[in-house]
Amino acid sequence: MKSSTYGSNQRRARFGIASAAAFGLLVAIPGSAQAATAPVPLGTANSFVVLAGAGITNTGKTTLNGNIGTFPTPSISGLSTVTLNGANHAADAVTQGAKKDLTTAYTTAAGSGPTHAIPVELGGKTLQPGVYSGGALGLTGTLTLDGGNNPDAVFIFKAASTLITGSNSHVKLVNVNPCNVFWQVTSSATLGTGSKFVGTIMALTDVHLRTGAVVDGRALARNGAVTLEANTITKSICRVTTTAGATPTAQVTAVPTGAVRTGDGSTSGNNTSGINAQALLAGALLLAGVGGVSVAAARRRRVNS
Repeated sequence: MKSSTYGSNQRRARFGIASAAAFGLLVAIPGSAQAATAPVPLGTANSFVVLAGAGITNTGKTTLNGNIGTFPTPSISGLSTVTLNGANHAADAVTQGAKKDLTTAYTTAAGSGPTHAIPVELGGKTLQPGVYSGGALGLTGTLTLDGGNNPDAVFIFKAASTLITGSNSHVKLVNVNPCNVFWQVTSSATLGTGSKFVGTIMALTDVHLRTGAVVDGRALARNGAVTLEANTITKSICRVTTTAGATPTAQVTAVPTGAVRTGDGSTSGNNTSGINAQALLAGALLLAGVGGVSVAAARRRRVNS
């Protein structure tokens, strides 16, 4: 009897250890996974392509495909040469509400993370989805944003100082929704002559667009002015990921964040924050296997008893 009891206790101990190990593995895996970056909520500022705090100034033939407004300074000059495919809300209640939502969006972007450090010069880089932070950011040449297998991936750039792009610089998208690119600028943003920029600029002070600069996104200045010089700004057309015969939905394919592909094809950055689907599956299978063995052992004990 003593031997039987001892053996039964051993089996229960082994079962408890195995179950605890499997449970620990299953808990540990999600803990190491990194949730996807969420888009910055723009609220009512979403409909604006130009939003300022200290006025809007235009020179030359500019096309604005979206709403404009400025508050608390209501001055807007140079509208006679602007083609406005939207509403001029000047300093009305709509603009005032949008300015409040812009403050919320700016604060949200500034607090987003975890962040990956990026060099001052973004030209020549290919970035994967994630949150990036740097000092005074600059762009000469081409910056490529690659969404990988997830067209709903989000890019958030946080500049601790200014954002300045060079003449004829270019932001290129690869399988990326332009609505999901955001630039939070702690000082002022300046886009160079003939540059082609993508994303929603949220600057604490001013936004300046030099001659011929084109933006697929928005130029939003919390406290300062927006200066235009024969530019085109178009509110980004958001793409929706769909599956044949299904209701439109966002993809959930995990994309490693933080890696920077350089010109030689190598990568740098931390890719361990992405969800490892194989590890999750392995943990689930292990837990299921231990559970099956435990049930079988319990049945044998009932038969033997």
